Amino acid sequence: MRRKALLAVTTAASLMFAAGTLAAEEWKFAHEESDGDVQDIYAEEFKRMVEERTDGEVSVTIYTYGQLGNENDITELTANGAVQFSNASPGHLGSFVPEIQVLLIPYLLSENEEVNKKVLSNSEALYGELADDFQSKGLKLFDIYPEGEMVWTTKKEVREPEDLEGVKFRVMTSPLLVEAYDTFGADPVALPWGEVYSGLQLNTIDAQVNPIFFIESAKFYEVTDYLIWTGEQEYTTTVVANSDFWNGLSEERQDMLMDIRSELTDFIYEEQQKLNQASRENIKEEAPDIEYVELTAEEREAFAERAEQLDQFYIDEVGGNAEEVVEKLRSEIEKAEEEMGEN
Repeated sequence: MRRKALLAVTTAASLMFAAGTLAAEEWKFAHEESDGDVQDIYAEEFKRMVEERTDGEVSVTIYTYGQLGNENDITELTANGAVQFSNASPGHLGSFVPEIQVLLIPYLLSENEEVNKKVLSNSEALYGELADDFQSKGLKLFDIYPEGEMVWTTKKEVREPEDLEGVKFRVMTSPLLVEAYDTFGADPVALPWGEVYSGLQLNTIDAQVNPIFFIESAKFYEVTDYLIWTGEQEYTTTVVANSDFWNGLSEERQDMLMDIRSELTDFIYEEQQKLNQASRENIKEEAPDIEYVELTAEEREAFAERAEQLDQFYIDEVGGNAEEVVEKLRSEIEKAEEEMGEN
């Protein structure tokens, strides 16, 4: 798959050059989602800003899900230098940099999006402590942003952990997520997302979790009965760059990219909120029989209490400086909440 993807990229570049349309420099940006999804919105705005600020000296080519392989393929292509930038969720990126799986711990992030914006944009625990780990894998951590609150789709009403008994719950292929949903009381099943719709349709799985925009985009609402907001977590994604590419950029280009990153922070938070709200309304219209359930604070606490043990699982599973990372990240979140008047 990686050879085919690299050949496709090289062939496309050759054809463009032959046609006289290749810019002086081309940057490739691959992501995990489809046209119009959150990662695509981010990539398109990144493309617009880069091309505008370099006066066309750089062109950005965007590859959506499947064009260059799966999530692990595009991360490997980035690490190998065939792609300059790519998105990767912590569930998949964790196979390259295990410590980044800290972002998978349920109920870790704040319920205040402004807190999350501040921490995910500037966290020393993530951008500082893990810099060498990313560098050793040929990557630079460029950005982290949320795509919206995780929502459960289920075929029965769930309000407490006991309701998950016997529920076959799809999770990404991550030991931490398998442990998390086992802790919640479900029977976790690790599946690639391309198999989720058929799994729900054929009842080989009963439930899955994603932001509401993705539930609409992938049409999971067609094969479910309940949408459940548990306050569990924001789905976060990372943007990584090839480290050799980054280190080879001029200081001026690096500064330009960091300015773009800073401006994209507010942009993508607003865009994902709008997209998720629109998707929620669209699903109501398309599937009026679906039940919407929002857990009360007390109901959420029952799941949050079970999640407390996952810090230690993360530390034991990842090793290295995992304990320092999770403790520092929790401290940063707590400090940001205090500064913003959150309890």
